[in-house]
Amino acid sequence: MILGLMEPSGLIERGGPLVWILLGLAFVGTVCVIDRLFYFHRARINVGDLLVGLAHHIRRRAFAEALHEAARAPGPVARVTHAALLRYYLPRQDLRDVVQEAGQLEVPQIENNIRAILGVALLAPLVGMLGTMVGMVETFQRVSEQGGFSGPGELSGGVFTALITSVVGLTVAVPMYVFYLFFLGRAKRLVQRIERAGIEMVNLISDAREEAEFAPFRSEVSAAKGVATSPREVTP
Repeated sequence: MILGLMEPSGLIERGGPLVWILLGLAFVGTVCVIDRLFYFHRARINVGDLLVGLAHHIRRRAFAEALHEAARAPGPVARVTHAALLRYYLPRQDLRDVVQEAGQLEVPQIENNIRAILGVALLAPLVGMLGTMVGMVETFQRVSEQGGFSGPGELSGGVFTALITSVVGLTVAVPMYVFYLFFLGRAKRLVQRIERAGIEMVNLISDAREEAEFAPFRSEVSAAKGVATSPREVTP
């Protein structure tokens, strides 16, 4: 009997039309979950390795090679670093604003469909409870139409049918809420990686530019120190 109820035809026959709504919510939630799984899989990247490779190019002032490496890397972290490298000539404050704006543009894509999964997780048990209440009302209405005389088997069968929607609703809601918590954690960690990469890129570019600006001054200081420490010629 339980196996028969788990079939779609059995669920619709015993649970009523609200089961269609629950099945629709389950379909929407499944599509959103699959979409987020593919997105976070494509966004996987070792931020440390990416920053080490970019730092090597930036210290050599090989910005073209750094741009090429950032463009090849997948995910929002690489796109933020690429946006910073495109405007490496800006001052530190302006470069920080560019990185912050690029990161903010990535946030909606990261959080896409996560709220939809939460909506399915919240609506499914409510729809299931509504179906149960409607089924209970119909059951007691039939009992009252029979003058209050109804056998235990008929009454328990009506209650059992009414509870089907609650069972289906919880079956949909529980895994959806688990997926929501999972994707929410992944999204927060990805945003933190974007912020870390943006800060590192601003510091790397600014430090490389300052080293290049002070290089002539350092060479003059070194030359002056060499002259000061050289032995003076003694006149006879």
